[in-house]
Amino acid sequence: MTGYKEFHRRSIDDRTGFWREQAALIDWQTPASKVCDFSNPPFAKWFAGGRTNLCHNAVDRHAAQRPDAPALIYISTETGQERTYSFAELKREVERTAAMLRGLGVGRGDRVLIYMPMIAEAAFAMLACVRIGAIHSVVFGGFAAGSLATRIDDARPKVMVTADAGMRGGKAVPYKHLVDEACRLAQNPPERVVIVDRGIDVGFPRVDGRDLDYATLRAHHLNAEVPCEWLESSEPSYILYTSGTTGKPKGVQRDTGGYAVALAASMKHIYCGHEGETMFSTSDIGWVVGHSYIIYGPLIAGMATIMFEGTPIKPDAGIWWSIVEKYKVSVMFSAPTAIRVLKKHPAELIHKYDLSSLRSLYLAGEPLDQPTHEWIMGELERPVIDHYWQTETGWPMLSAMPGVEQTRIKFGSPSFPVYGYDLRIFREDGSEAGANEKGVVGVLPPLPPGCLSTVWGDDKRFVSTYFTLFKDPQVYSSFDWGIRDEDGYYFILGRTDDVINVAGHRLGTREIEEAVQGHSAIAEVAVVGVNDALKGQLPIAFAVLKDASKGETAEQRAALEAEVMKTVDGLLGAIARPGRVHFVSGLPKTRSGKMLRRSIQALAEGRDPGDLTTIDDPTTLQQIKTALGG
Repeated sequence: MTGYKEFHRRSIDDRTGFWREQAALIDWQTPASKVCDFSNPPFAKWFAGGRTNLCHNAVDRHAAQRPDAPALIYISTETGQERTYSFAELKREVERTAAMLRGLGVGRGDRVLIYMPMIAEAAFAMLACVRIGAIHSVVFGGFAAGSLATRIDDARPKVMVTADAGMRGGKAVPYKHLVDEACRLAQNPPERVVIVDRGIDVGFPRVDGRDLDYATLRAHHLNAEVPCEWLESSEPSYILYTSGTTGKPKGVQRDTGGYAVALAASMKHIYCGHEGETMFSTSDIGWVVGHSYIIYGPLIAGMATIMFEGTPIKPDAGIWWSIVEKYKVSVMFSAPTAIRVLKKHPAELIHKYDLSSLRSLYLAGEPLDQPTHEWIMGELERPVIDHYWQTETGWPMLSAMPGVEQTRIKFGSPSFPVYGYDLRIFREDGSEAGANEKGVVGVLPPLPPGCLSTVWGDDKRFVSTYFTLFKDPQVYSSFDWGIRDEDGYYFILGRTDDVINVAGHRLGTREIEEAVQGHSAIAEVAVVGVNDALKGQLPIAFAVLKDASKGETAEQRAALEAEVMKTVDGLLGAIARPGRVHFVSGLPKTRSGKMLRRSIQALAEGRDPGDLTTIDDPTTLQQIKTALGG
């Protein structure tokens, strides 16, 4: 068996040969004429000329060979519903949804926005889009109307698919009023809104001529047969928005063929998932993990995939492990924050279940601290693999690869660069850093298959955002600090920009600042990410009032803080709510007017704020300290 180092070296030195072999893991209607077209750097076109379809590879080919094998397992501890769809049943539901979309005028290249809870119909909608060549844009169901509206205007969807409500912790989260408000705010609202009525938000309002009932449409297409649309490999499959350092989210554009190959290869070499087994990813379809490792990756590999609506502690903190036992889960994927939550509960809730089917647990989304890594690996008594990747890459950048070689797990480290990634640590002058030297995690292009092909509708932003950190060499910047130790293991140290990681969810501090300033009393604000033992990072806001007299008393400040948080909830959603809003009379800036966010963050974390010789008004730092309680 080829070892990791040789496997990785070949993926860089012989990209054509290596990726041609991986391409054989999926079905092609037409094979590629060229494995990688890198004639226009940094844009890479993988498997140019090849024609394939994501839905065919995820559903149809398995439905033909193993029609009765389980494909999608839907579990909701919120509603008590549980259902398993075979590959044949999944194919029928996807064809019905595809027929519904085509009946509404959706065709190849059209966009469909999906704003849904973790229900089976969301999976049907995603797979139906790629089946007919439409481009889906899934928006996390927790986002508020303003955030939804910005994504509508960028993607310009012809149709939106939504639900009356989601459920979280036993409480209903109504969606329809958010959809209506987003459509009112958007300049380019969808022509039709298809609604899955779960009976949770009883009597929700409907807009005549626009809103359609999912069940009624489905009933008209029960016997639909909708063939797959074969797409050229570089045609887009979906748009997924991720936070940036400006207030405008970036639409990560994913291709079709490269993504399918990357996921198929990752299921073999990284996750070691086999046909007929079950994978349980605890994420949400609104995030990249939900796209890659709830919907597409496991199904492409012929595995059953679990779609879970609920929390890790309801009805108790053993719920996930009961699912592992019941469905004989072999591969599990979660986030460090969830494990830190479970760590607060009795370990007996892990041990009471038969976990013999589980080979490995994979964790990603934020840096994994050593104590949490040691605890969960000790309790499970099986490998817990920390790995690192981004919305932009679509699949892992750093990971152990047990399908290639069993390497030692080092606590707190996501191990080594994954095949296809010429990943290195760079000093700020563009030179390569040495062992144990902090630098920026970067990748020499071309990026491997499956990574973003561009920013939706904005090639210039793709280049200016990701490829201008250094001029020579041209490098994809991850915007994360990292080090590589003397054994070649990598460690991620945190962001270099103004994006923070809250419980595995990326949030732009500028977006939160704009939301805070949506309150009429706020003149200026700085938001920083502060280390948090449970969530990894937590946004903290420091705000200047337009009228200082309105924040003189503790009662006034408490009332204003509550109002500001409510404003953020309304504009971005509760996920972006600051942990605290501190009121100050001024914010530390340089003489040229640049906000000293790094210094504010350091003070909030009890660290040295660093060199402050450029500060315009030193008293503002004391105000930050006072607001923090000294």
